[in-house]
Amino acid sequence: MENIIQGKAYVLGKNIDTDQIIPAEHLVYSLSRPEEVKMYGKYALSGVPLPEGGLPQGNIPFVKDGEFESEYSIIVAGPNFGCGSSREHAPFSLKVAGAKAIIAESYARIFYRNCVDGGFVIPYETAEHLNQLVRTGDELKIDIDANTVENLSTNTLFTLNPLGDVFSIVRAGGIFAYARQENLMAQG
Repeated sequence: MENIIQGKAYVLGKNIDTDQIIPAEHLVYSLSRPEEVKMYGKYALSGVPLPEGGLPQGNIPFVKDGEFESEYSIIVAGPNFGCGSSREHAPFSLKVAGAKAIIAESYARIFYRNCVDGGFVIPYETAEHLNQLVRTGDELKIDIDANTVENLSTNTLFTLNPLGDVFSIVRAGGIFAYARQENLMAQG
């Protein structure tokens, strides 16, 4: 994982819950069979209706019909992203769909921990209302070392909250991989 993440933004509203991230009816696929794993990407952010203008203007789908990956690699949302049930499938589905990072004003605690513990996606926080300042399709560039995101489409720069050890854990592939890498647990 590089220290720069660049890609298209997918902008959502507030209170996006785990049923909207991956609806319960799509939790039937095996996590160990590659041909079934890709279905988690196909159905990522397919829960409708999303509350309070959750879907981007024009009801743009995160993953196009018939596809398994999204053209959007950076999700921008309001507060309380990942609320609802504690399913690990939610951040996993976003990773399978090609999301590299989420930038939100705040997260449900269990969703945030699942992102980090599983090494799925980088959960950035910001005090800015970026979901009101960025549009779906804008080209963004996150500089992990500088804790900034630049909107290349509008030439604006925003500050992100520092990640601390979170980046190292996600980069390692999750909490257990990180612990083995740092010799914090028995190898094996």
